[in-house]
Amino acid sequence: MTINIILALSIGFIGGVFISFYYLFLSAKHFIFRENTAKAGFDTTVNALVKGFEDKHWKIPVIHDMKETMRKNGKTDVLNAKVLEICQPELSHKILSRDKERIAISMMPCRIAVYEKADGSVIISRMNASLLGKFMPGIIPEVMKSAASESEEIIEATNK
Repeated sequence: MTINIILALSIGFIGGVFISFYYLFLSAKHFIFRENTAKAGFDTTVNALVKGFEDKHWKIPVIHDMKETMRKNGKTDVLNAKVLEICQPELSHKILSRDKERIAISMMPCRIAVYEKADGSVIISRMNASLLGKFMPGIIPEVMKSAASESEEIIEATNK
């Protein structure tokens, strides 16, 4: 092979790698986060999610009202946004009761956000816990997959 062919192939390969990483970077948010457009209004969606999770024996220790928090800090241009901290005690216990798995505590409790967009649409957003759990040690992948599966079922059932 001539030096020109080797150089052209090398440049093509390196360019392909950079382009691949660029598109992976642009699409990463779609892997890490999941979103659905709610079929109901903001308050109805939040209330339906709270009821849906409570009916399935999940606990909701805190609901953060982000719009109200911003208002208290002088920021009045924020649309409705609430973050529900959700916890399924049986699943949480599997992680919290083992020293090696406790590394996942910083991801607990799970969070689901409901927010309005400028166009009036309401979005239900959450992390892709099943995917993120795959990179964790011990029983964390199994627990995260179970939590994600059950929460997705609840979201789907309440978003009809």
